[in-house]
Amino acid sequence: MLDKTYDPQETEPRLYAAWEASGAFKAGRNAEGEPFTIVIPPPNVTGSLHMGHALNNTLQDILCRFERMRGRDVLWQPGTDHAGIATQMVVERQLAQSGENVGRRELGREEFIRRVWAWKEVSGGTITRQLRRLGASCDWSRERFTMDEGLSAAVRRVFVTLHRQGLLYKDKRLVNWDPHFLTAISDLEVESRETKGHMWHIRYPVEGSEQSIVVATTRPETMLGDSGVAVHPDDERYKDLVGKFVILPLTGRRIPVVADTYSDPEKGTGAVKITPAHDFNDFEVGKRNNLEQIAVLDIHARIVDEAFIPEAYRGLDRFEARKRIVEDLEIQGFLVEVKDHVLMQPFGDRSGVVIEPMLTDQWYVDAKTLAQPAIKAVEQGDTVFVPKNWDKTYFEWMNNIQPWCVSRQLWWGHQIPAWYGPDGHVFVEETEAEALAAAAAHYGAQVSLTRDEDVLDTWFSSALWPFSTLGWPEETEVLKRHYKTDVLVTGFDIIFFWVARMMMMGLHFMKEVPFHTVYIHALVRDEKGQKMSKSKGNVIDPLDLIEKYGADALRFTLAAMAAQGRDIKLSTQRVEGYRNFTTKLWNAARFCEMNECRIVPGFDPATVTNIINRWLLGEAERATAGVVAAIEAYRFNEAALGVYQFVWGTFCDWYLELVKPLLNGTDEVVKAETRAVAAHVLDRILALLHPFMPFITEELWAKTAETAGLARASDLVLAPWPVVDPAIADSAADAEVQWVIDLVTEIRALRAESNVPAGAKLDLVLVAADAVAQGRVERHGELIARLARLSAISFADAAPKGSVQLVVGGTTAALPLGDVIDIAAEKKRLEKEIGKADQELAKITGKLNNAGFIAKAAPEVIEEQRERAEDAGRLRAKLADALARLNASL
Repeated sequence: MLDKTYDPQETEPRLYAAWEASGAFKAGRNAEGEPFTIVIPPPNVTGSLHMGHALNNTLQDILCRFERMRGRDVLWQPGTDHAGIATQMVVERQLAQSGENVGRRELGREEFIRRVWAWKEVSGGTITRQLRRLGASCDWSRERFTMDEGLSAAVRRVFVTLHRQGLLYKDKRLVNWDPHFLTAISDLEVESRETKGHMWHIRYPVEGSEQSIVVATTRPETMLGDSGVAVHPDDERYKDLVGKFVILPLTGRRIPVVADTYSDPEKGTGAVKITPAHDFNDFEVGKRNNLEQIAVLDIHARIVDEAFIPEAYRGLDRFEARKRIVEDLEIQGFLVEVKDHVLMQPFGDRSGVVIEPMLTDQWYVDAKTLAQPAIKAVEQGDTVFVPKNWDKTYFEWMNNIQPWCVSRQLWWGHQIPAWYGPDGHVFVEETEAEALAAAAAHYGAQVSLTRDEDVLDTWFSSALWPFSTLGWPEETEVLKRHYKTDVLVTGFDIIFFWVARMMMMGLHFMKEVPFHTVYIHALVRDEKGQKMSKSKGNVIDPLDLIEKYGADALRFTLAAMAAQGRDIKLSTQRVEGYRNFTTKLWNAARFCEMNECRIVPGFDPATVTNIINRWLLGEAERATAGVVAAIEAYRFNEAALGVYQFVWGTFCDWYLELVKPLLNGTDEVVKAETRAVAAHVLDRILALLHPFMPFITEELWAKTAETAGLARASDLVLAPWPVVDPAIADSAADAEVQWVIDLVTEIRALRAESNVPAGAKLDLVLVAADAVAQGRVERHGELIARLARLSAISFADAAPKGSVQLVVGGTTAALPLGDVIDIAAEKKRLEKEIGKADQELAKITGKLNNAGFIAKAAPEVIEEQRERAEDAGRLRAKLADALARLNASL
């Protein structure tokens, strides 16, 4: 006997443990099945489950559970990323709190790395435990880590191979430099923040002339490294100055005036100071014009102690130097004006300090060469993006790709396999022994080598994920069977950093794309459409929701809201609503159990004769086909809502109500058939819902079999997906039962709109009804009367006076309301409500038509107003229809 209520907190951990213990998620258990492979976007080993993870992994799990049930040999490859900076931060913080009074540099690299591994063993499994709590059906027996032995071997092989092919090299270029962590960081680790600052306008005197050029900057300290002033070649104001020199204030250095289209004549003075060593745009201008690259900041973002720097500024912190330089510019008459200025300033997302463009020696991958096959692969459809518009983002980045900086000045990560000889000659090999052998051959004698201290960008190892996790560089059977993978599910923000790089590496080393489909999901925002952030206090913790409502409720909420290309506006009320759906399903199963609706072995739907039962079986086939089509098209919301409507609406609200007289009747044959159909369709529901709500469906799968005294062939997680049989549908049954449902629905709606008291029973008159309608009333009249709260159903050639009319399936239905409600008073009420709706609609429309409001309001506020306008419009239309019906009755 099913418990009165379903307890997800007890059920979900128990079932997951049973699945994992039984090996239900292991790849290879269905060796005859066609492979289906997904590699999980590896979360940081330091991470905890956030709502983005919850959405991303729910969608992957839906696909994996669906395909597993369809007989595919599913490999959902799990693993975690070593997360260079994040992990190093955690362990350094742990050191600081330990009371040992030592930092990593005092510990030394070897001991520090040992402590990082020790931390990983103790605390590194948090995120994977949380993914289990969500219900993720990964093959945990194959879990990988980006720094495990196998993946480290793959990283070394790729690095050495690319270097030998001339596709990986060392160069001096600008990088995003974090002065706190003393390392280069990727663009993804840079957070642009709107900051109030100043624009300083500075006069640069033209050499040998009374003229000056005025330039503007938000970073006056960088002027110490200026090596030119750029003006547009077509700017008449400066044509005569191109090729001449200006004198750099405070330093006295001569720097040239160059013509370059980077300068915009319409912006400011039309002249731009060029600091190639400290600005990304200036770096390119400098290369085009052969300008000197002068570094004025050290790795700590202090002014360098060099002879070309005025002594007063040497060694100063950049912001202190800025203050001193501005003061001196003003004293010496070079400062023209200072304006308040709002700028987007780059900050390290973890360090929180202002990032500096820094000219440093780093290792680079020739991304432009590697990008060409990856561009072609998407152009010719070898890999497709869903939604398709994301391929434009991919092409935009790939067609303008820059060399990829892959070195980081950290200790935690894959140490670069490069060793330097006594004269600085570099030997790039997979092992130290190979490097020593290469050095001996080069020098003609054994020499000592020094290994490069830098580590690789974490995205480097992640770029190899689709094939390194399957055993490459070894030619494993798993690699042969599961590469290329099927679909990558990820967020739009890492198309550049991860998707594109996996495409490049996969094509280069495997000669095949890593996946045929890239599904890009949207962001999960708060209920008002704002991005979740700790500073706003609007972060929703998925684990809190799972604890309160169950994993199934959260998963179904995310799936139901995952419309392609539309961000999810999440609220706890939504999750609570879908928790109610689990309650509805549980109660439906209890109803079936109490009415002895048990699984009948060998049940054949084709033998069913009762029209209501035949209608339900047809609806089940259509629902199944709809779910399959939607999942195959990655329309997760349509799949979820389709099964939701079938379960809640068709099965629970209609079928179980329609068959109560049959279950309580005396016709034992019809009763037995109805029980068998209800049990059969409940089984179908459990299968359709399983990819979305795996826990409650698995629990009911076991309980319903237990009630029937049957042994299931397998757990639901491994049960076969229902096969669609279109022949089961009965168009006559569909038309007849749908007519009954539509008639009851319309009458219920009219009662609500017209304020008919709940206890009042109405007369129904069918006007000029044909034989088909009369036959339907004859067969289902008692049912219609009970569900629509009618006192009688009759037929007439004309509608009675004072009746409200409805048209259902070509049949006119009239309901005399004069004896039940005060029609005049109801008219006044409706007119008043319409007036209120008009006022609300005018107020919202006024806002949306106000250009000032649209310009200033946040996008989520505008979207909220549009939704309110739509709601108000629908309400107004509904009220107007009700009023029109009452007017027609007079």
